[in-house]
Amino acid sequence: MDVIMEALPAFGDAWGLILQPVVLGYLILGVLMGLCIGVFPGLGGIAGLSLLLPFMFGMDPILGLALMIGMVAVVPTSDTFASVLMGIPGSSASQATVLDGFPMAKNGEAARALSAAFASSLFGGLVGASFLTIFILIARPIVLEFRTPELLMITIFGLSMVGILAGRVAIKGIVAAGLGMLIGTIGEGASSGDLRMSSYDFPYLTDGLKLVIVGLGIFAIPEIVSLLRQDRAISQEPQLGGGWIAGIRDWFANIWLSVRCSIIGVIVGVIPGLGGSVVDWIAYGHAVQTTKDKSKFGKGEVRGVIGPESSNNAKEGGGLVPTLLFGIPGSGSMAIFIGAIALLGSGQIEVGPAMLKNNLDITYAIVWLLALANVVGTVICIAASGGIAKLTTVRFVLLAPFLFMIISFAAFQSGQNLMDLVALFAIGLLGILMRRFDWSRPAFLIGFVLSNPAETYANQAVQIAQSRFRKGFGEGIDYIFSPIIIVLLVITLISVVVGLRQAKHIMAEGDIKAGSKRAPMVFMLFVTAFIGYALYDANAIPSYSRDRTFPIFVASICLIGCAFLIIRMMIKPETDTIFADRESEGEDAEATHGLWPTLAWFGALLALTAVLGFILALAIFLFAFMIIRARVSTVFAAGYTAAGLAFICGMAWLLNRDFPPGLLQEYFTLPWPFT
Repeated sequence: MDVIMEALPAFGDAWGLILQPVVLGYLILGVLMGLCIGVFPGLGGIAGLSLLLPFMFGMDPILGLALMIGMVAVVPTSDTFASVLMGIPGSSASQATVLDGFPMAKNGEAARALSAAFASSLFGGLVGASFLTIFILIARPIVLEFRTPELLMITIFGLSMVGILAGRVAIKGIVAAGLGMLIGTIGEGASSGDLRMSSYDFPYLTDGLKLVIVGLGIFAIPEIVSLLRQDRAISQEPQLGGGWIAGIRDWFANIWLSVRCSIIGVIVGVIPGLGGSVVDWIAYGHAVQTTKDKSKFGKGEVRGVIGPESSNNAKEGGGLVPTLLFGIPGSGSMAIFIGAIALLGSGQIEVGPAMLKNNLDITYAIVWLLALANVVGTVICIAASGGIAKLTTVRFVLLAPFLFMIISFAAFQSGQNLMDLVALFAIGLLGILMRRFDWSRPAFLIGFVLSNPAETYANQAVQIAQSRFRKGFGEGIDYIFSPIIIVLLVITLISVVVGLRQAKHIMAEGDIKAGSKRAPMVFMLFVTAFIGYALYDANAIPSYSRDRTFPIFVASICLIGCAFLIIRMMIKPETDTIFADRESEGEDAEATHGLWPTLAWFGALLALTAVLGFILALAIFLFAFMIIRARVSTVFAAGYTAAGLAFICGMAWLLNRDFPPGLLQEYFTLPWPFT
């Protein structure tokens, strides 16, 4: 009762923050943006939040949170359009929806499938928000007891989960997370300021890579390139058919399935790093197991839509538990969310125990914004269904240049120079290869986000522990092995054991067939070489510096994992899952255009930017792409280019941003936006 009485003032303050017209306006804007992002397959909440990051600098905290929560809440709802209408998973959390949603659409029941999915998504989102409200009340007193060792231990737990449960080959998940952590350590160390994998002669890397660049490069670019290679419209059938009321009736008739799958979504969402990559498959499996007549699954069974869609929205509420309470991202989108919160206002909001102690009103505002966003998002999705169905019949070759232009603009907001685009291209290439060879990109991104807190907590814990041990052995042991740490250690060990048993059933990047040995082995050797260089570079740091300890430890663990993977590659046949390769079978293998010719277009934009500056390079890129690749008329290409330039210049003017200059700007004085 004391806990509830203490929280009551925060309840009132939270509603006072939310029920402002401007806040609700930003929430609706976020929902609309999330709807636009979710419609395109593969972009999802990670790419959407990455695009929002540049706008978060100094924004009023509650307005920024409303914008982000609106987007986060609606993406798992709007990505259903891609799964049902296109037969393409809108995101990793809607893969299972394709199995029955797309057959229903082909059977003329698209409206029934969408309405059942939207009703399930709304219910799951509200269950997730309700759970989060109650859990914060119960957990707040415990969380406030967390000190540095406890935070370090829960960080390790999060990393162990994201590594083990990231794909069919568990060690690949661990190495992927470690690779992300090593890239996260690039630049000046936090303890002594020593440089890791960078140089003052090349100053760009001294501040490290920005989260917006890594998030967009590792997720958005690979999906855009993959769809662009298909050279077709996303969907061929714009008609939805009837059955909107029938879909809602289906949901109500299966409400207890929706309840159970929502609870599954919450539980899976709470586990750091597990999130969207597996939640829909668990819920789908539960729907199959609890249905007497299993023969209709895969052919248009509505329960195969209700189960996954209930769980993937509920997981957002569950994912906010480790995110808000411990600062540990529950999913890839939550990893971006943590980075964005740090940019709001004057940086006074910090996720973790400090947020529950100092910003409980904002914590509950986030929870209830999530519930409101689910309601608003569902209404808008139903209203926009007809128009969106027609949008998916537009050739993707007409959409890709616009999307890449927006991504490039978001990437160079941090430094506004050419190196931002070079880093985006390099990380994008890494993301393409990880996607191709079934390396978990969520594991990589969460490793990148957790690298800084993991290193900070480890250094602080070691320093304090050394001080305690000097006072007495018992005091040092009490500090290291508190009851909370022991509980977390046991949970971590159990999760690792269970995870190792379940990892072979989890598909990090979908069902990818095995290919030849050569390409996966070459990529494996490339990853090993980078990790080996990171270890060599860290060893070169003076021995008295703490900045060398963390990268040496992570790189050593990763190299051991790489050794196991290389040995397995040497002794296993080509049919083994370790040789997964999208180019061996499936859409990528049958694509109209090759990977490297497609990437050459974006490489050309980068080269032209270095010479002419971004705006002039973009004008040439858009016009040439429309004429040569899209094969449209000169008039259409000119209009498309003019519209794209007007849009990007308007965005830059609103944000008071400049564009990356090239060699041309060093010799000639040009007016804005050319300089």
